[in-house]
Amino acid sequence: MSEPTASFGFQDVDPAQKPRLVRGVFDRVASRYDLMNDLMSAGVHRVWKDMTAARLNPQPGEIVVDCAGGTGDMARRFVTLARKAKARRGGVDAQVVVVDYNAEMVAAGRERDDDVEVAWPEILWSVGDAQRLPLPDASSDAYVISFGIRNVTDIDAALREARRVLKPGGRFLCLEFSRPVTEMLNKAYDAYSFAVIPKIGELVAKDRASYQYLVESIRRFPDQKRFAAMIEAAGFSQVGWTNFTGGVAALHHGWAIGGR
Repeated sequence: MSEPTASFGFQDVDPAQKPRLVRGVFDRVASRYDLMNDLMSAGVHRVWKDMTAARLNPQPGEIVVDCAGGTGDMARRFVTLARKAKARRGGVDAQVVVVDYNAEMVAAGRERDDDVEVAWPEILWSVGDAQRLPLPDASSDAYVISFGIRNVTDIDAALREARRVLKPGGRFLCLEFSRPVTEMLNKAYDAYSFAVIPKIGELVAKDRASYQYLVESIRRFPDQKRFAAMIEAAGFSQVGWTNFTGGVAALHHGWAIGGR
């Protein structure tokens, strides 16, 4: 029987090595992560994230887990929407718990908070593992992971953890790169990804290898149908997805119905 492996881009590596390798990638890109996202997607990632936040529709008093929350760009969207809902109908502040495996990314998010006039007291920052969340069972109203789950060593374990920390009726959302729905778009996306994105990384972030990994990791990630089956297997109900930009990205969603 062959030894188990984990994907690191197009490489198959020992699962015990993947967290260190992924951490190294994000250590190197943390300071320019948001800028690189804008350059690589021509700003379209912001539209995808806005649509994800609107779909979540965070409400006053809710606890939202922002897993692989990085520099907090999603967390700030959630807080902004929850504040608007609170202004309309009252209630207490929502709470967004950012959990990210990479301390450099969390530090970049906290530093960004320190540099702005608007305070974000609703955001709690923590360094933690998506496969072992530092949260009690059934403690959260919603769980969101955006462009992070493909970097997890054991995706099935991360999905089970998401289910564990959600209350009955809790919402699960996962925004991730996926498979374009037409062959023409798929070929164009491949050509752009492999020819342009690593080059942008080399010129702007001085790090071609990390962005080569990110492109390769997208290609190794399950397509929409396969990933939906994994979400269902983790115990979620009413699982589905919405394609963005012709399937370049997809928003997967499900509900934590009943007990575990």
